[in-house]
Amino acid sequence: MCKRMTTAGHILVLNGPNLNMLGTRQPEVYGGDSLADVVALCTDTAAQFGRTVRAEQSNHEGALIDWIHEARGTAAGIVINPGGLTHTSVALRDALVIPEVPIIEVHISNVHAREDFRHHSYVSPIAVGVIAGLGIAGYGYAVERLCSLTS
Repeated sequence: MCKRMTTAGHILVLNGPNLNMLGTRQPEVYGGDSLADVVALCTDTAAQFGRTVRAEQSNHEGALIDWIHEARGTAAGIVINPGGLTHTSVALRDALVIPEVPIIEVHISNVHAREDFRHHSYVSPIAVGVIAGLGIAGYGYAVERLCSLTS
């Protein structure tokens, strides 16, 4: 079942561990764009739909979970790149159902063309969509899709 965004609220864009190093970390895998470029893309895309973005990044699982808890009743949808927590964190997955809003999981690289351990996601089964391998453009597509789910 596809959850629909409420008409009020921002889009929460969350980035997990190591994504603060975009642009310098393995550019052959993740490209040359920075996290600031990701945030600008999401902000600009949301603005086209009259929406705002709250963007956060942490290398700490607990911080991500706290922001997800705060999203209940305030966010209209969540775009999340959990980084390595995608494959390991049941706690993050459990937190993502708390806000009761649509979630889109984003990965800059094609995780399915990489190491076997990256093929499993705890987030995908609860997401309305998954975008992988399209570089940072995937974030823009995710924000656009969440905006189109507006009631």
